[in-house]
Amino acid sequence: MDLSTILSPAAIRVVGSITSKKRLFHELGDLARHAYGLPASHAIDALLDRESLGPTGVGHGVALPHARLQQLDCVSGVFLRLDRPIDFGSVDRQPVDLFFSLFAPESAGVDHLKALALVSRTMRDPSICAKLRANDDPATLHAILTAGPAVKAA
Repeated sequence: MDLSTILSPAAIRVVGSITSKKRLFHELGDLARHAYGLPASHAIDALLDRESLGPTGVGHGVALPHARLQQLDCVSGVFLRLDRPIDFGSVDRQPVDLFFSLFAPESAGVDHLKALALVSRTMRDPSICAKLRANDDPATLHAILTAGPAVKAA
């Protein structure tokens, strides 16, 4: 498994300003609709439900919101970079500007966990995060995210 199989080039967006977590989830849902044809309202509701269990902000300006949806056949990701970070309730209490969101079929089982581990390892790399923050072009962001060596998820 590698990020190029999870992340479509059409699933990347840079947004200037978002003021709330709810608005962010609407943007992620819209991106999932645009890239994968998922019903935006289902994606938004699933993300909000998952986030109610505990924040998915992992620290260093990164969050990994994720949810399961019955409308999917495979694990799919969307990436959103904000020009201005927002409060996201992260473990380190720092605002977040990089969001890699995963959507998995309800029956995904271990594939969802493998994808989440892969995304987590990628987004923990400070050099990758620095490159993501330094670029605005979605094609460039996709290349940065998918350029790493194919690492097997646990």
